[in-house]
Amino acid sequence: MSARFEEIDWRPTAMGDISLRRRRDPVSGIDVYEVKLGDEFLMSSLFTAGEIALTELGLAELPDVDPKAEPEAELDVVVGGLGLGYTAVAALDDPRVRSLTVIDTLAEVIDWHQRGLVPLGARLSSDPRCRLVQGDFFAMAADSRGLDPEEPGRRFHAVLLDVDHSPRHVLHPRHAALYLPAGLRALAERLHPGGVFALWSNDPPDEQFTSVLAEVFPRSAAHVVDFDNPLQGGTSTNTVYVARTEP
Repeated sequence: MSARFEEIDWRPTAMGDISLRRRRDPVSGIDVYEVKLGDEFLMSSLFTAGEIALTELGLAELPDVDPKAEPEAELDVVVGGLGLGYTAVAALDDPRVRSLTVIDTLAEVIDWHQRGLVPLGARLSSDPRCRLVQGDFFAMAADSRGLDPEEPGRRFHAVLLDVDHSPRHVLHPRHAALYLPAGLRALAERLHPGGVFALWSNDPPDEQFTSVLAEVFPRSAAHVVDFDNPLQGGTSTNTVYVARTEP
């Protein structure tokens, strides 16, 4: 049985002090993992529905593969933002995924997974399809070399992004450029024809951002994801935006 509260790791970073904590939930009796950046909660293993839906809704836009006609997995996927790993593991659970590149700006977060300090770390670190990359997703998306430092100019079938709280509430001012038309056009260049960009947001659907998506992508939609919130005794929501390039 674990202690009621434990700070597993704490480190100063360029973005502020980051900490990984574990606490035992008194109602469910399960261990809850939480990440804080400074005084701000970034993520909790108590709330993962939105992160998983990001992958499921994003990859649902891509064509299914007939296992008899095409037995080999065919999708190359990027996840921006490792966090506690729920978006990434959901991608590995899709049998169509051939390769998964997970980009996180904080080497400390990648280290948590590689050392097995978080529940999904061993799964991600041991799967040969998965590569954890330390880098600034936003700078890489804007750079002509793209999202794979080992293969400049590489294109992907899906890019799934979960870093900022929302397009309006970003963790760093330099992230804001991605959510403008020029930033999204640069990101679209990292996708194959018919490829998918999906974005997690903690805010309700934003009409201004959906208009920007529609300006860049021929198909886009905002999906509201409902989930139980035991802390508030009701239901909370996230938004997952899904956009697709021209096939």
